[in-house]
Amino acid sequence: MSLRRSLASTLGVVLLGLGLPLATPSGAAADPCGFYKTGSDAYYNHCTSDGSNVVIEVDVRGPNYERCVGPGRSWLGSSGRIKGAFYTGRTC
Repeated sequence: MSLRRSLASTLGVVLLGLGLPLATPSGAAADPCGFYKTGSDAYYNHCTSDGSNVVIEVDVRGPNYERCVGPGRSWLGSSGRIKGAFYTGRTC
């Protein structure tokens, strides 16, 4: 058995023993929690299990603004226009 194959097998056994997944679900990588950009769009994904709405501050070229977002993904605009967004600590 080659060293590479042996190391891969050992790593797989260790991860399974720790209860860690060997791969992440495809949805987890597609929509991370919080602010993220795709090639052309900017989003804020409010990950919650309680159904709450929160206030985020959207950092844009120009004056920032606040917005109330519900659970799940909210489109913020063009990725070239939006620099970031963050939770303000308030619900709405």
